Order: sequence, then structure tokens, then C-alpha cells
Amino acid sequence: MENGRREFLKAGALAAGAGLIHASGVFAAEAGPGPACALTDASGKFALPPLPYAYDALEPVIDEQTVRIHHGKHHAGYVAGCNATADALAAARAGMDFARIKALSRDFAFNLSGHVLHTVYWTNLSPEKTEPSGRLADMIKRDLGSLDAMKAQLSAATKAVEASGWGCLGYHPMAGALSVFQIEKHQDIVEVGAVPLLVFDVWEHAYYLKYQNRRGDYVDALWRIVNWDDVSKRLERAVAG
Repeated sequence: MENGRREFLKAGALAAGAGLIHASGVFAAEAGPGPACALTDASGKFALPPLPYAYDALEPVIDEQTVRIHHGKHHAGYVAGCNATADALAAARAGMDFARIKALSRDFAFNLSGHVLHTVYWTNLSPEKTEPSGRLADMIKRDLGSLDAMKAQLSAATKAVEASGWGCLGYHPMAGALSVFQIEKHQDIVEVGAVPLLVFDVWEHAYYLKYQNRRGDYVDALWRIVNWDDVSKRLERAVAG
């Protein structure tokens, strides 16, 4: 039963996450070179990855209390939701009872997408200053005009997200190009097939303790702690497929 659940999680994660990520190894840290961001533990259950820095490392841009609550409560809640919904779907298959399939599919997409995006978000940030270089810098210029133009577009898109959601710089393997887009909640108006390279979280829990309703100030401040090395590694992995 556990083996079956593990295979389901692997297949379900790839299917439900297809709108957010390409099959580029993002679900397992051991899948090859690039950022380590496993979504599951050794048993196959979804698990909360540890932060790659101390809880206070992102200050003054993001305060310690916000990081603790955001990671330990909100992100952890999406992980718990993934496992609970996966178990419910496994039970539905075992009993061949799919009366709740619409709600369960929606809940799984919401929680899994939240887990994926938060896992990317934490590694996208760093207290160490870095700059875009190599292929990433070249593609930003080719596809989005310039670094300043990309930053302006992503900032504007992120600030303009309706209610809760994300701004995203992504890579489209089928087009071989970068794109900037919005994500509402975790799973709505996603550009299907895009690999998230850089994500900005604008759910209120990501910034409200420090910035209150000043979402724009928070978005502008995030550029000071972007981990461009992580963004570049994600692009290299996505291009490699």
C-alpha cells in the first residue's frame, strides 16, 4: 500500500505540477546538478524542506518572525494538505468512489502548487549579494529587453496580482524563452508548461507584519535579496530538461 502511495505521489505531483514546472528534477534533490529542493522525504511523503539560511538571515528585508510563521505554519500547512489530499485520493481509488474527485483534484492542485512555489521561493532568496550572469543574463536581454526591463515588468506584475498570488519569471521549454507572468492563489492563470525560475510571494502572510498594506514596498525590497545563482541553476536545469 505504501509503495502504491509513493508511486501515486510521484505521478500525481508531476501531473498536478505540470502547469508550474517541467520534468526537470525539481521534485528531488538527487535528480542532478542544480538547486536542492526535494518536495518529498525518503518514504515518498511530502515534507517541509529546511531553509537554506537562518530565520533572521533575510533581515531587514524580511523580518525573522515573518519567516518563521511563513515557513513553519503556512508552507507547512500546504505540505500537510498535500499529504491529506493524497491519502484521500488513494482511498477513493481503493474504493472506486470518485464522488468527491472535483474537490479533491482542486485541493491537491492548490496544496501541491503552494508547496512547489514556496520551495522555490525560499531558495530564490539569500542574504548574499549575487548578480545575473551567463545564459540567464543573455536570455533576459534577448527575451525581455534588459535586466531593468525584466525587473520592472516582474515588479509591476507582482504588485498587480489580484488578491493573493505570485509574480513569476519562468522558462518555457517548448518555446525556449523566458516569460513574466502572474499566478493567482497558487494554481490559477498559470502559463502551462512554464518552469518557475524566480517567484515573488504576495500573499499577505509573506509581508504584512513588516509592510502592512504596502505590498509595493515589499516587492521593491525583494530585489535586494534575490539569489541569482539559484535562478541561474534553475534555468540550466530547465534547459537541460
